[in-house]
Amino acid sequence: MTRVATVPLKAEITGLYEVGNDLFFNIQHPSKDLTNEYAKASVGVISNVDWKAAELGVATTDAEKATVRSSLGQFKILLQEGVDGAGVIKSIDGKELIVSNDPDFNGYVETGENQGLLFTNWENRPGGMSRAKIARAEDGTWSKSLVEMLDFSSVRGTWVNCFGTMSPWQTPLSSEELYFDNTADWNNAEYKYIEDNQMLAAYLEGTYPNPYDYGYILEITDPAGAATPVKHFALGRYSHENAVVMPDGKTAYMSDDGTNVVFYKFVADKENDLSAGTLYAAQIRQDSEFGADAATTAFDISWIELAHGSNDEIAPWIREYDGITMDDYVAGQTNYITDEEVAIWARGEAADNRVAFLESRKAAIAKGATGEFRKMEGVNINAKAVENGHPFMYMAMSEIAKGMSDGEGDISVAQNKCGVVYEMRLDANFNVSRMEPVVAGHGYDGAKDVNACPVDSISNPDNLIVLADGAVVIGEDTGKHENNAMWIWRR
Repeated sequence: MTRVATVPLKAEITGLYEVGNDLFFNIQHPSKDLTNEYAKASVGVISNVDWKAAELGVATTDAEKATVRSSLGQFKILLQEGVDGAGVIKSIDGKELIVSNDPDFNGYVETGENQGLLFTNWENRPGGMSRAKIARAEDGTWSKSLVEMLDFSSVRGTWVNCFGTMSPWQTPLSSEELYFDNTADWNNAEYKYIEDNQMLAAYLEGTYPNPYDYGYILEITDPAGAATPVKHFALGRYSHENAVVMPDGKTAYMSDDGTNVVFYKFVADKENDLSAGTLYAAQIRQDSEFGADAATTAFDISWIELAHGSNDEIAPWIREYDGITMDDYVAGQTNYITDEEVAIWARGEAADNRVAFLESRKAAIAKGATGEFRKMEGVNINAKAVENGHPFMYMAMSEIAKGMSDGEGDISVAQNKCGVVYEMRLDANFNVSRMEPVVAGHGYDGAKDVNACPVDSISNPDNLIVLADGAVVIGEDTGKHENNAMWIWRR
């Protein structure tokens, strides 16, 4: 493990994306007490990266703690919150709702020699995505000429656009991170986060939102043209961190962020088309006895088929839940899919498969999949690395706690609040059957106000990318390091 960057106080590292030999990443929600250029959330790039760079020391001075430092090269800001409209999320009728300080996924679409479009998620409720025209000079300097926020009104807006990937056919895949564990509370006026739903209603010009419109993988089709958003209902509804499509153009793996969550796989009917296919959920078997060290305990994976479906088939089911408002809520009841309906579906007695796609986490657990993962973050591969003899996929687990260490179920390893990165070998058909820890935090000390995870330990891994030589670049999202860090791990 080699530390190669640190970012300003309270900032998270997001949006890791490699273009040629340049590395894009974001400075998400930095400290509001900063007085320099990093007081605003920023999207930027290091050009001509030296991936063999030496270890970067820990930030020690006040000046070092307030800036971006990297042994890979110099970080240059391209976009900032609120500047030229970046991150400004408006309602359908044009009223400004949010100026986001939460940039996440970056993806790049080439439109000509040394020029293209940079797509950036803005992780809010409602969510957003910007598209910026950018160009690269001969010396590696990038510049922008136009920034616009994409119009998501055709899909009734989005919810918390989190990490993402570019598909093998070069379309951005954004992820709706639907932190909403119990749909029954969606229209509960007493729910502690109900103001988020009300903000979404403001986006919809006063119409109370349908919960089943949110929680999907969103593909931006025709990214260099109309940039039309398409929600892929067939990939399931849950708290998507991101989806990564394999080089076959059909198999996709999807992580589910939160507590007691599920790992998913999707196999499309047709290559380069995510609109229809079969959804699966992982069942886990732990190698070691309960309580074993998370840093050394691997898991076997088998896949449970949930259902086959298509966007066109699922869309009418969603519309059946339109028109429900907070006035319809009755404590102890639900206006949406009930637990009894989930059980009926799991027994094979339902009239259709809506449960599998609209309540995917409950459906998976009802079918025997493992719903115990805690803080499942980025999952990613690099097709060139696979071609170069590194057939591995990686997943960041921000921390090991709660369902993963409670002494029950399929998984119970020792708690690790600094987190673990897992490696999964891809077979010839891009299936995975085993998850092995390769990077693990250590030495957590909750009594410390600063650096509860030691500075030589990874802490709460989140975004990650894989390089063509198989190395893994990991960004942190943590309050357990005073300054979040970026690391490179090599097998």
